[in-house]
Amino acid sequence: MKVSVIGLGYIGLPTAALIASKKINVIGIDVNHFVVDTINNARIHIVEPNLENLVKTSVESGYFIASDTVEKADVFLVAVPTPFKDHNKPDLSFVELAIKNIAPNLEQGNLIILESTSPVGSTEKIRDLLMDIRPDLTFPNQKNQDICDISIAYCPERVLPGNILNELVNNDRVIGGISINCSKKAKEFYKIFVNSDCVITDCRTAELSKLVENSFRDINIAFANELSIISDKLNINVWELLNLANRHPRVNILNPGPGVGGHCIAVDPWFIIDSAPDDSKIIKLARDINDQKPFYILKKIEEAVFKTNKSMSDLDIACLGLAFKADVDDLRESPALKITINVGRLGFRKLYIVEPNIKKLPSELESNSSELVELKKAITSAEIILLLVDHAEFKKTKKESFDGKVLVDTRGIWSE
Repeated sequence: MKVSVIGLGYIGLPTAALIASKKINVIGIDVNHFVVDTINNARIHIVEPNLENLVKTSVESGYFIASDTVEKADVFLVAVPTPFKDHNKPDLSFVELAIKNIAPNLEQGNLIILESTSPVGSTEKIRDLLMDIRPDLTFPNQKNQDICDISIAYCPERVLPGNILNELVNNDRVIGGISINCSKKAKEFYKIFVNSDCVITDCRTAELSKLVENSFRDINIAFANELSIISDKLNINVWELLNLANRHPRVNILNPGPGVGGHCIAVDPWFIIDSAPDDSKIIKLARDINDQKPFYILKKIEEAVFKTNKSMSDLDIACLGLAFKADVDDLRESPALKITINVGRLGFRKLYIVEPNIKKLPSELESNSSELVELKKAITSAEIILLLVDHAEFKKTKKESFDGKVLVDTRGIWSE
């Protein structure tokens, strides 16, 4: 068997390396030449525990190579980004490009699996696109289950950054084929490296299942963020409040924060809203609440400035964390990044930024007043400390370290 993984990012690279570790030939495809060269040198371009050793072993064993060109394979697994465009419209251009590059290499008996989070109907659109490009091949529908050259299925990832390798193996997978036989063929493939259940359904249900999973979490976080604002106004410690409420056996409120980020929770609900805008009222409201939370944090910074009895131009501020969640380097849709960019525009004398998982500031933060520093220097130098991400390094720091500082803790590390 030969497997082609299209897209070597936070999902594609761990998946490719994991499959290769089973002594299956894998070719990973990416348009970024730096990514290709890095992997072929047995190194990685992202932060993920235990991934570097797995990639190194897979590459050095000869089972895993990276390339910028798609070639023939038995299985094509598509794991490219699916961001949104203006007005929160899904952008499937990366998926469409991947399919167009796969199409000339297709042969009878091939399996195509879409893993990228996608709006309902995307898997069928892939089939329709391929039918136009390759009229010499037959493709599946629910009527011709036994008569098609190419099998097509959808199987979304369900992993937590920071624990990806474990969850790729041990999380249940939902597999939705265009036909039942497509689902069965995809299940056979995933059982090569997945220890947990692989549950079969149709592609549209599988697509919506992924979106629903992350929308549920978005709604829960929106409830927590709304409670944090209410608690501030009522002079109540929201962290103590949630600890007490969650002692109820059927209550599990997630933690509030500065907003919601990442490639899933901040994006996926918009795919449902786009598909059914008149019927997604709670989902839309949750998105609005979480998107507005960074602006509320900026107001709290203004309150912090007032407490110092100084003007912003006479103050230094430290922003702790840029990633969208703890202990990763992923800045996609990060509210911490958005807040820090806006803090840089407020007019502080100096902006110290602490992000232990990156080596260089994003271009939006490159200015004379911004500096990427170690945690100790930030605490020593700044009068205002803004905690945005609960990285392990920050959790180890005692609250007493901030004596004499104005602390804005959006993650509850030092507020409980």
